[in-house]
Amino acid sequence: MSHTILCVSSYEKGHDFMRECKEQGWRLLLLTSESLKNASWPQESIDKTFYIHDRNKDWEMKDVIYGVSFIAREEKIDRIVALDDYDVEKAASLREHLRIPGMGDTTARYFRDKLAMRERASDVGIPVPEFLHVLNHDQINNFAEKVSFPIIVKPRMQAGAYGLKKVQNKDELWDCINKLGDEQSFFLMERFVSGNIYHVDSIFYENEIRFALASQYGKPPFEVAHSGRVFTSRTVRRGSETEQKLLELNEKVIKAMGLVRGVSHTEFIEADSDGKFYFLETSARVGGAHLADLVEAASGINLWREWAKIEILRGDGEYSYPGVQNNYAGIIQSLAKQEWPDLTAYDDPEVIWKLNKRYHAGLIIRSDKPERIEELLDSYSDRFYNDFFATAPMKEKPSD
Repeated sequence: MSHTILCVSSYEKGHDFMRECKEQGWRLLLLTSESLKNASWPQESIDKTFYIHDRNKDWEMKDVIYGVSFIAREEKIDRIVALDDYDVEKAASLREHLRIPGMGDTTARYFRDKLAMRERASDVGIPVPEFLHVLNHDQINNFAEKVSFPIIVKPRMQAGAYGLKKVQNKDELWDCINKLGDEQSFFLMERFVSGNIYHVDSIFYENEIRFALASQYGKPPFEVAHSGRVFTSRTVRRGSETEQKLLELNEKVIKAMGLVRGVSHTEFIEADSDGKFYFLETSARVGGAHLADLVEAASGINLWREWAKIEILRGDGEYSYPGVQNNYAGIIQSLAKQEWPDLTAYDDPEVIWKLNKRYHAGLIIRSDKPERIEELLDSYSDRFYNDFFATAPMKEKPSD
């Protein structure tokens, strides 16, 4: 008897996830945006594609429920998976409505709502920067008196650095809040912490971490997005005290949020002020910005394919993954002033992947020596600024 998985994705991604599902013998349905009809989806792995009209990239949830319920009249759907962060809630609501096993609305909230995840982390003793729901005005005034500026005002349900506002004083804070109008309760505020930012990318199965890799961003994503910088990330030195602290914190976070099985991308900051590691945010999906390619370059583990295996198993059998390679890897990316940047001059033997995207430049390097990765990233960053770098105003939400 064949089984069917429905992939929900309002952005083009997850090709290897789809390929793995098909190779495992599953039928695959794709629900995506009407604007992505001409995207380069792996058609050989997709049995049927359904489209939702996207109004500025936002789907009407009623349309999604009606549409998928109509599909279910003829298709017996066994799994529903959200391939992008913006679709986690949609998939959870669909599972609840159709009574399909998997993460429901309550748990999904911990992986999408920045306020909910901070409250949960704080409740179980995981360090987080001081934060407050943008709701009660007396509490906001008290927070602004007690917490040192700058303060970041963040949308609760956006991803990454999108929609963040950094304010330097109480007047700027209230100006920002007042401009939100009736949207205020959809935001939180927290003390801005400067320091090194890290991400841990994990595979979680039956309440246990099965694989995790820690990496460090170059410039903070907020600075890259809002000030215009070259984006980099690299593998943390294995066996280091930093790696140990990150992996321990990551496991606490994922267990606290209630993820039973799946993949996660979680971010932490090592504060300049006190050297402590603070939790920033987490998600129940593969990291964006080609970070899955960085993980695969360093470890040989393809997070998309492993995620597909986990979703198919769903506790019915033991999960195992290929042997982990102990290499180091780095990634560098930026907007480019050329439509198709020429990366041929970047020909060191450590270069294993080059980005092929209009008005973008990017590559991944791999070595068994972390010092070589750091050396090349430093050199390439300077060259990227000279050869390709361009900047554009930060949008409220990402585009394809």
